[in-house]
Amino acid sequence: MANDLATEGASGVDAPRIGPRLKAARQAQRLTLDELAASCGITKGYLSKIERDHASASVATLVRICAALNIPVGSLFESSAAGEVVRADAYPPISFGGERMAEFLLTPFGERRVQSLLSRIEPGGGSGSETYELPVDVAFVYVVSGEICISFNGPGAGEDVSLATGDAFTFSPQLPHSFRALGDDTATVLWILAPALPDDVRPTSR
Repeated sequence: MANDLATEGASGVDAPRIGPRLKAARQAQRLTLDELAASCGITKGYLSKIERDHASASVATLVRICAALNIPVGSLFESSAAGEVVRADAYPPISFGGERMAEFLLTPFGERRVQSLLSRIEPGGGSGSETYELPVDVAFVYVVSGEICISFNGPGAGEDVSLATGDAFTFSPQLPHSFRALGDDTATVLWILAPALPDDVRPTSR
């Protein structure tokens, strides 16, 4: 079974409610909790907690759930009411899974050429223990503060990459990968994906 640990979002941030959207998609396809949980490799109880926003899924688990429901992960993102300008005190929160972290969408919701995300990852937090892939060409990461490690797995994978404040890294997000915060401080990380995550293509995971 996949990691069934319930995790809380980063402190001080109201996580967006994605559970009802997942539940509505499951019920629309007449899938039971047992059926969907089995197809995703998680327990019924864990899935129920996710649907009630009582647990936060890892990135890999969330990608698997969306794939089983045949919905794009991007459909869970909250749209930005700010339009082309995203103010520093009003970053729209998004939910892309993970543990002990909060993420925000910095580019307009409808922008398809590029997508910029800001992560605040508490010590020990990150995408989860499982690797995942994203169906975009390139990912750029810049560590605003703190330290993170990006781990790769599968054919063509290289060594783990540790990044400290001010470091930047460009890689192919189609390689199975995961990330986590290092050290004792919260890491603030800027991610840029090109093109943006598509609405009509389902990400895959391993």
